[in-house]
Amino acid sequence: MKTLLRGVTLLAVIAMPAAAETPYDRNLEKAVMDIVAGKIGEIRGGFSYGQMPQLVVPPEATPVLPVATGHPRKKASGKDGLVPAVERRASRTIF
Repeated sequence: MKTLLRGVTLLAVIAMPAAAETPYDRNLEKAVMDIVAGKIGEIRGGFSYGQMPQLVVPPEATPVLPVATGHPRKKASGKDGLVPAVERRASRTIF
């Protein structure tokens, strides 16, 4: 019986630090919120009740045309030991 009580006491002593919490400071939280709100206030602007936000639409990009490098490439003929690359179809079967 003594061993059981000592075991329970030991477990209680070990569990006490895990159950202890840091005290929560609401004044510190309010001060931090005021500081952050003051800094964000300069970044973001508000809208009045009747104002509709206007979204910025970027202009469309013009297509880029390919540029020739200067020297044409040789095509593989098969006579020089090279074979043209052929892309195989992938299997869509999933097991």
